[in-house]
Amino acid sequence: MNIFKGLVDYIKGSKTELKKVVWPTKHEIIQHTLLVIGISIGIALFLGIVDYIMTLGLEAIIK
Repeated sequence: MNIFKGLVDYIKGSKTELKKVVWPTKHEIIQHTLLVIGISIGIALFLGIVDYIMTLGLEAIIK
């Protein structure tokens, strides 16, 4: 029975803590999502360019 009391206390504590959370607004979620997408695209472009340049350099060395 001690296990069940601990589980119930854990669930009650979790519920109490979730009420204290300050959830982001819809506007903030959209802004952060767009920021992550933009950064991801930027990094992908940068790595693609670096890969292309290194491939050209390696091909020049091999020939």
